[in-house]
Amino acid sequence: MNIYTVSFFGHREIENPLEIEKRLERLLHDIITQKEYVEFLIGREGEFDLLAASVIRRAVKNYGCGNTSLILVLPYMKAEYHNNKRGYLEYYDEIEVCSKSSEVHYKSAIQVRNRNMVNRSDLVICCIQRNSGGAYKTVQYAKKQNCRIVNLAEEN
Repeated sequence: MNIYTVSFFGHREIENPLEIEKRLERLLHDIITQKEYVEFLIGREGEFDLLAASVIRRAVKNYGCGNTSLILVLPYMKAEYHNNKRGYLEYYDEIEVCSKSSEVHYKSAIQVRNRNMVNRSDLVICCIQRNSGGAYKTVQYAKKQNCRIVNLAEEN
């Protein structure tokens, strides 16, 4: 099976979420209907991650063909997950704890997890609206890795 992997990165707070949502819906339709199997890798660190996960779930329900997997990638085992495991397992198809980021200091764990996600990805979908922060740094890393990047904050 040919697996196409997509990861998502964005700021904790985003501007124009409805416009970002529309752009993501169009993009996901094309990905889901044109690829044999799609893995969506996502964190749960802010507004963009939550918006993207919601749009992915809706897109899979509307035009999925059983060819996707929504995977939450945690930087380390979080108490929030541990205390709400059933809810997480009902929402996400899989939950992973990134082994590399779980071994580093917690202040750098998210960046290590993000780089690991980029290294696994065929496509990075992001919502970068300013030139600062962890998501911005991750996308800069993705550019250096020659990863295909779609920034939903930019006009198409």
